Amino acid sequence: MTELRLMAVHAHPDDESSKGAATMAKYAAEGHQVLVVSLTGGERGDILNPAMDLPDVHGRIAEIRRDEMARAAEILGVQHTWLGFVDSGLPEGDPLPPLPEGCFALVPLEESTERLVREIRRFRPHVMTTYDENGGYPHPDHIRCHQVSVAAYEAAGDYRLFPDAGAPWSVSKLYYNHGFLRKRMQSFQDEFAKNGQTGPYEKWLKDWDPELDVVASRITTSIECSDYFQQRDDALMAHATQIDPTSFFFSTPMEWQKRLWPTEEYELARSRVPISLPETDLFVGIER
Repeated sequence: MTELRLMAVHAHPDDESSKGAATMAKYAAEGHQVLVVSLTGGERGDILNPAMDLPDVHGRIAEIRRDEMARAAEILGVQHTWLGFVDSGLPEGDPLPPLPEGCFALVPLEESTERLVREIRRFRPHVMTTYDENGGYPHPDHIRCHQVSVAAYEAAGDYRLFPDAGAPWSVSKLYYNHGFLRKRMQSFQDEFAKNGQTGPYEKWLKDWDPELDVVASRITTSIECSDYFQQRDDALMAHATQIDPTSFFFSTPMEWQKRLWPTEEYELARSRVPISLPETDLFVGIER
């Protein structure tokens, strides 16, 4: 097999384990190179696991999240690099407070794009994955991640742009992750009911924004990767400050997940190679 290269661009550590992780583990296990790029260090993330909400953790969150990311990458079998920007946090309130000075979402787009272009030209990926224009959800870093990723995809192959960032490299395809699908959650909720149990997705389904259903219509590519769902979950739990192992994320039995929804979904956003939709492989159309 000729080795191919996949770059997954994410806003924070732990995003890589909740969005496309099984796909990455699959390709890594098949002998391809997979690189996760974390744009920020997640320094402003809250501690979401009560068991980790300890005094000595709060002062060391940046260091701890680096260690968590290293462990998750090891579990998935992927390479990892930090792009070095500072987490913007998630502003809340009405009106929204301003973003912190110097944070990733406020860095000039040209500066952050050049840094990602440098990494693209070094790693030379055939395929990139990132978030859509809504960021998956409206976190300022996720939206900026989309903007930077698209700009870098377009710029990396242009010798006139960022000439000091390495030799030009044209990425063949760019995909958006699409993981939170109503049909997927409903299938799990229905399975709980069939087994006489109360499923954990009732509130999510009740409060579902119909506009989110547009995402399902944009899916072009489904990757069968159920053999790697356990690696996905193990990698997610490696981010112990962010993930409560008793949360509903892990409540659906693995057998149900593999049987009812064995795939991860993507939207092909850009391609420089001929395509035929739908797809079952991110690398389809790329010469091996």
